[in-house]
Amino acid sequence: MKKILLAASFAFLLLGCKTAQTSAEVSSNVQVNIDLNTIKDDKVMVTVLPTKINQDVITYNIPKTVPGTYSTDNYGKYIENLKAYDAKGKALVVAKMDDNTWRITDAKKLNKVTYWVNDTYDQETTGGLGGKDVFSPAGTNIDPNCFMINTHGFVGYFSDKKDATYSLNIAHPAELFGATAMTDLDPSSTSDTFKTSRYAELVDHPIMYTKPDYTTFKVENMDIIISVYSPNGKFKAADITPNMEKMMIAQKKFLGPINNTKKYAVLIYLSDMQKNDAKGFGALEHTTSTTVVMPEQMPAEEMDEQLKDIVSHEFFHIVTPLGIHANEIHYFDFNAPKMSKHLWMYEGVTEYFANLFQINQGLITEEEFYGRMSEKIRQASVMDDTMPFTQMSANVLEQPYKDQYLNVYQKGALIGMCLDIIIREESNGQRGILDLMQKLNNEYGIQKPFKDDELFDKIISLTYPKVGEFFKTYVEGPTPIPYDQFFGKMGVTTATSKIAGNPFFNSQAPFISVNPQTKEIIVIPGIPLPEFYSAIGLKPEDIITAINGKNYNLDNIYDLIGESQNWKENDAIQVKIKRSGKEMELKGKVKLPYEEVLGYKATDDSKKALRDAWLKG
Repeated sequence: MKKILLAASFAFLLLGCKTAQTSAEVSSNVQVNIDLNTIKDDKVMVTVLPTKINQDVITYNIPKTVPGTYSTDNYGKYIENLKAYDAKGKALVVAKMDDNTWRITDAKKLNKVTYWVNDTYDQETTGGLGGKDVFSPAGTNIDPNCFMINTHGFVGYFSDKKDATYSLNIAHPAELFGATAMTDLDPSSTSDTFKTSRYAELVDHPIMYTKPDYTTFKVENMDIIISVYSPNGKFKAADITPNMEKMMIAQKKFLGPINNTKKYAVLIYLSDMQKNDAKGFGALEHTTSTTVVMPEQMPAEEMDEQLKDIVSHEFFHIVTPLGIHANEIHYFDFNAPKMSKHLWMYEGVTEYFANLFQINQGLITEEEFYGRMSEKIRQASVMDDTMPFTQMSANVLEQPYKDQYLNVYQKGALIGMCLDIIIREESNGQRGILDLMQKLNNEYGIQKPFKDDELFDKIISLTYPKVGEFFKTYVEGPTPIPYDQFFGKMGVTTATSKIAGNPFFNSQAPFISVNPQTKEIIVIPGIPLPEFYSAIGLKPEDIITAINGKNYNLDNIYDLIGESQNWKENDAIQVKIKRSGKEMELKGKVKLPYEEVLGYKATDDSKKALRDAWLKG
């Protein structure tokens, strides 16, 4: 999973089912029928037909937590009016035990369970940030134009049937296409059938139904499908695909022999920020796919950059935890989860790879790579740097560990970098962390999990004793990592530089706000403003109505932010404003704010060969 905060300083601105079986037709599969043709009060009906039940009392469970989210979301809260029936249509006694569990009595007679599913997108207030909502890429949408079927939000499991095979049947309008990594076994244009070996496999395969807008291509022997839902038609799959294809080709080349899937689906849902829609931006990984949610208003150039980083992160999850994972993940308990202590690997190494492959394959420069790692050090520094990472990982669903989760993308990636540096140094540049992950993939793989407490010993046996010392001191222990020492091993030292900032916000706060009633953009009064404002003549409380001939307000604020990222020092600029009710036009030149930041640069040429092996080997 990867959560992103887009212009975080501006967050406050955006404010026909198949016939039921008879008792003589009990299937060897748990059969699930979802009817997308009939939407009632923004809900759809689900019918579940169990295999033979030999118990008097069973429970039907909707997940509390699903793999990759590392949060308690209680998807059962979105299930309504659950009922159970025998083969003659007589209702059985059902008792709701908690948000996610229903107890069914006289269960030997059970023929079917029915319920209505409400979606999560139109109920979001925070998009999953801060733990208040389901994270949008793990959520659901029910709309005639787009159904986001994250299957864990629609389908549950019986207490004794989690390992039964599942048959999912979805009735849908003929004009909608269900994009997924699964294979549709029904040739009809109005119904799809998917089969999985167990419930965990079903949950691992999302489906997005939209009017067809998708592309397909091959990367070596892997089939890729990219499906896009853009409610106002701003983006098409054909627009997004070229960069995705270039990136995935580079990723496969970087990964080498690791190949854990033959088909991969990227499901991209673009949220309409002018409506009550998804607000949690980022992505959620699955074994053979990823679900992505982004704001449709984002400028195209920035969309390409964000998707490159987000999708590359999720794609690398085919290595871990999808290929290399602990028993806690392989036999995941959806309603009483026990978490693995190796988030440093599942999310950290994945995030490190998402950056390393770009320098390795020539997509970014060496300086840009150092800049990215420097930013991760800066962001990790505001977290609890003495909390043992394994302890945080194993207890991530609870406080105070839960609040430290986002550090998996910062310190977790830096742990991966430091391990890579140790292995490179010890092997004279011949091996790195990718070599380690390839060996672990061969040792374990999708169907063979490892024991959580044995992973470190396995890694040490495949690498060097210094790796064990690093784990004990910096991953299992409370000692902050001395990053300068690790960079120094590669001939890289600290350096300060000035970088251009954005004229509308800095890392601490924004300089503009929005009136939610009028949607007008206002220069915030009572705070120090950068030279950009005085150079043009902008004053506190001025209302910005247009810049360089383009009108702006809340509806297209992302365009303003995105376009300002491309402004250069001394560019000519024209700004239309309203000041005390009077319209005015200001002219001047762009004066960008600059921030002095601590970074890194290569300074020791005696270590160039080792450094090149690290970054480009």
